[in-house]
Amino acid sequence: MDTLKATMTPRIADVSRDTKETQIQVRINLDGTGESDLSTGIGFFDHMLDQIARHGLIDLRIHAKGDLHIDGHHTVEDVGITLGQAVAKAVGDKKGIRRYGHAYVPLDEALSRVVVDFSGRPGLEMHVPFKSGSIGNFDSQLAFEFFQGFVNHAFVTLHIDNLRGENAHHQAETVFKAFGRALRAALEMDPRSEGVIPSTKGSL
Repeated sequence: MDTLKATMTPRIADVSRDTKETQIQVRINLDGTGESDLSTGIGFFDHMLDQIARHGLIDLRIHAKGDLHIDGHHTVEDVGITLGQAVAKAVGDKKGIRRYGHAYVPLDEALSRVVVDFSGRPGLEMHVPFKSGSIGNFDSQLAFEFFQGFVNHAFVTLHIDNLRGENAHHQAETVFKAFGRALRAALEMDPRSEGVIPSTKGSL
C-alpha cells in the first residue's frame, strides 16, 4: 500500500462557489491526515465538518460567508454542493478505489449507519428522526440539505440511517462521523485493483 500511495497522483482539489447568497472556498486532500481549517459562521456545523475530516483522514479547508442574517440554509446547502464538487474533482476517474464504503458509529445512546457508493449516480436516502429542531445554532433539518447538495455534485449514492438516539447532538455526530468513515473506506486505493475502474461498465 505504501508503494501504491507513493506512485499515486495527488488527489487534491480546490473549488470556489460565489453567488449572491454565499461565497465559499474549499480545498481538499483525500489522502491527508485529518487536518481541518473550517469557518462557516455556524459553530456546530464547523464541528460536524471537522468530524468528516478527522474520521475520513481528509485534509479539509472550508471558508464560507453566507447570508446568515436570514438563516443557515444557503450556507449549509452550498457548502455541501462545493464539497461534493471538490470530492468529484479530487477522485478523478476513480481507477483503483474501493468504490463502496460503510460505517457504524455509536455515541452513548445514539447509533448511525452510513453506506456510500461512488456510483456516478446521485442518490440520497436519509432517515434521521432528530429529537430536536436545533443543535446550538444549527437547524437540524439542514443536515439533509448538506448531504443532498453533496450527493448531487459528488455523484454518489448515499444511505444514512440513525438507528437509535435520544439526543440530537449525539444523533448528528454519529451521522457525520460515520459519513467520514464511509468516505475513507470507499476512497481507499485497493492494491489488488490498481488502475482498474471498479465497475463492469468500465466507467463510473
